[in-house]
Amino acid sequence: MDVKRDILWRVYLSYILMVVVCLFILGKAFYIQQVQGSYWRGLSDSLHQRIIEIPADRGTIYSEDGQMLSTNVPQFDIYIDFRVEPLHEKGGKTFRENIDSLSIALADLFKDQSSSSYKDALTKAYEAKEPNYELKKKINYKQYLQMAKFPLFRLGRYKSGFIAQEKNIRLNPYQNMGYRTIGLARDQHKVGLELSYDTVLNGRNGKQLVRAIAGGVTVPVQEGEFEIEPETGKDIVSTLDVYIQEVTTNALMKMMIGNEAQYGVAMVMEVKTGKIKAIANLGKIRDGFYAEDLNYAITPSEPGSTFKLVTLMQALEDGKVTLNSPVNLEGGAWKVAGQTVWDSEKHGKHQATVLEAFEESSNVGMAKIAMQHYSNNITAYYKHLTRLRLDSLSGIDLVGERRAQITKPGDKLYGPTTLPWMAFGYNIGIVPVQTLMIYNMVANNGKMMRPYLVNKIQEEGRVIKTISPKVYNPQVYSPATIKAAQAALEGVCINGTAKTLFKNSPYKVAGKTGTALVANGNKGYKDKIYQSSFAGYFPADNPQYTIVVNIKNKPHAYPFYGASVAGPVFKEIADRLYVTYIQNKMDQAPSFNLKDSQLFNYTVSKTSLSAIAKQLALPYQDSTPSNAQWAKVQGAGRTVSARQQMQMVSDSTMPDISGMKLKDALWLCEKKGLIVKCSGKGKVVRQSILQGQYIQRGQQILIELN
Repeated sequence: MDVKRDILWRVYLSYILMVVVCLFILGKAFYIQQVQGSYWRGLSDSLHQRIIEIPADRGTIYSEDGQMLSTNVPQFDIYIDFRVEPLHEKGGKTFRENIDSLSIALADLFKDQSSSSYKDALTKAYEAKEPNYELKKKINYKQYLQMAKFPLFRLGRYKSGFIAQEKNIRLNPYQNMGYRTIGLARDQHKVGLELSYDTVLNGRNGKQLVRAIAGGVTVPVQEGEFEIEPETGKDIVSTLDVYIQEVTTNALMKMMIGNEAQYGVAMVMEVKTGKIKAIANLGKIRDGFYAEDLNYAITPSEPGSTFKLVTLMQALEDGKVTLNSPVNLEGGAWKVAGQTVWDSEKHGKHQATVLEAFEESSNVGMAKIAMQHYSNNITAYYKHLTRLRLDSLSGIDLVGERRAQITKPGDKLYGPTTLPWMAFGYNIGIVPVQTLMIYNMVANNGKMMRPYLVNKIQEEGRVIKTISPKVYNPQVYSPATIKAAQAALEGVCINGTAKTLFKNSPYKVAGKTGTALVANGNKGYKDKIYQSSFAGYFPADNPQYTIVVNIKNKPHAYPFYGASVAGPVFKEIADRLYVTYIQNKMDQAPSFNLKDSQLFNYTVSKTSLSAIAKQLALPYQDSTPSNAQWAKVQGAGRTVSARQQMQMVSDSTMPDISGMKLKDALWLCEKKGLIVKCSGKGKVVRQSILQGQYIQRGQQILIELN
């Protein structure tokens, strides 16, 4: 009995002890929850809450004609928190009633999987109560708006678990076109205008208190509160013209591909102002494919014969020669300091005028002029280089411009052949934009303009700073020298190395061909790599644009002469600009002394247009093809005249939608599979994808209405 009693006491004591322990645990839990609850909840919040920066919207870069070149576009990552209580109430009634229609809507929107696949995946995540189910990433704003109206999601975040994380991405609507000039707003290694105007485009970041949930996702603690709004960056309006940029890029690309060239650059400058209208930089990145990999426009290279203009103007200004002065071309070969100066082509001439030597691009002629008049006064020669600002940066508003490479007396590489070789564009490295400045100065009757890329800075559509053209020197050389230089450049295109190129041109051209043998790294000049150049302006009798083209060819390329490679690029650009901006200047909008109600410029359906004209009893003229669906009506007064609006070449090309109402523009764009983003009211005045450009289904187009 004593043993039995002893065992029972031990059992009772264990039971009592367990009860005491349980009571202690329950008491402690109560204490933590009720007494210390606020403390521990605060500590939990402090561990899971933090202040984050809200990135500011970066300013937009526009072209001069109002097109978006670089802008911010919202992008969304979509998650679902399947832990939210309303989804599980009443046996999951809300989820069960919406899952089928939600799956169908998702499949219809994204077309990446079937509705049954969506349903299975969502159901599994729901049953597992996944807190951070990743539904879709990187969707656009239009898709986000559609998803927010889907079954279940339209109930709101706290009833459906629908979470949208917004971020902004930088979009270049024209993609690679002008990329090295426009640039890309990356966190590191920005380039182009994005870098040069970074402080202007950058806004001021805001701040927000957020709470971390599973999977590294953060959500605001309280929407709209504990938040400092970010300040959007300012916009810049560039001098670039989208049409001119496209023409320049296409012309350069065509020649680069055809000649399998290594790299090339083409630039267009407005003569009177110095505005850069286009810069195309193309480098070979893989077989048969070219992209804007580097900015060759601000990188020095041997200019070749385009530099002969500098030698000619020096000698003319100093009174050493006239265009009619004699010069012995030695049949195209002349020895100086133990080295032979060769003309690129054997012209067989001995006695010639300075003008003829320039027109035929004689290396011997230019070398002789330099040696005869400047070998004993080398300082005078270099003064002219300073006069032309070749010892300074061009001043173009692009970060990264390099200085010209000029070998001077006293330098290690300076020797007895430096001057004669420099006279025809060797032994010197010139930045292409500097060549552009010099030729533009001649076109501008001696006035040298600063090249620039930004017209104005805007804030919320309001101009806060205007950047005006800057004159570096109102008269670099005397009018007589400039007039002679103009005559010489015209002579090249009439009688000289470019005469075949511009033989049947409807406008006069003044320019100079250039062909330079350039080194290929350690291999030196053995690979026979030539840089083909053409620099000039047009129309020669009333200059509007100056163009420079440089193309570095592949080893042993043929053709390689400036007139055969760079010249055709110049001509194609000039031809397009002449037809578009110069020849057709008279084909403009009607005079603005008419009342607004008498002016019209619309694009509509032909059927609708004829019906309206008939109903209003207005005279109607139709010059469109019989099978045309659309017509542009533009004019004044009461006469309605239908003209051909667009050529629907194929579904892969973009039509002109200018003048259309939004409904018609949307119908046409969506028919081609484009995603439309629009702003404003009225009719279309601008489109981010130009007429004739190649398009792909799913591509975004920005439309501006006014």
